[in-house]
Amino acid sequence: MAKIDARGKSCPQPVMMTKTHVDSGEKELEIYLDNAVSASNVQRFLEKNGFRVQIIDEDGTITIRGTKGDWPENAVKATEEQQKALQNTAVLIADRVIGGEDQVLGEVLMKGFLGTLSQLSNPPSVVALMNEGVKLALKNTSSCDHLSALRKKGTRILVCGTCTNHFGITADIGAGVISNMFEITEALLSAEKQLTV
Repeated sequence: MAKIDARGKSCPQPVMMTKTHVDSGEKELEIYLDNAVSASNVQRFLEKNGFRVQIIDEDGTITIRGTKGDWPENAVKATEEQQKALQNTAVLIADRVIGGEDQVLGEVLMKGFLGTLSQLSNPPSVVALMNEGVKLALKNTSSCDHLSALRKKGTRILVCGTCTNHFGITADIGAGVISNMFEITEALLSAEKQLTV
């Protein structure tokens, strides 16, 4: 079993350290972390790569044990088909508004854009929020409601953790998951189409 000490490492380092071992063919991993956001990122990465995950949180250390699963063939096929169906369009939003000069109009346009996305029968596979765009996921806002509606339709909402930390709003995020540059970049590049707002 490979043991990875990622304590004290900032995102996306814990995921990258884990990825190195996964890419080398490791089937059993034990990763030690010291914050919940990194643990969540590592957990999602492992699960996406076919690992069964167990999490133990004690004495300030979060231990993630991952074992490469022998999934039934039909379950693997269904998962692959679902992923292909969702890998169509990724949207990167890097501001709270659309446009520049008129902030009021820009805010109205952004809310209209998110509201429209949430009403689509085939919404984007990923919406990634970075820079000022992370503020769209703040609790008790109409934009957060639209993002939550998208999530319920299967859209992955990835919120840049570096950005939320910069603005001091990590605890106030109400939609999506706190993510990292590696996961966001991978999600954007794996989509067939990308749209930047």
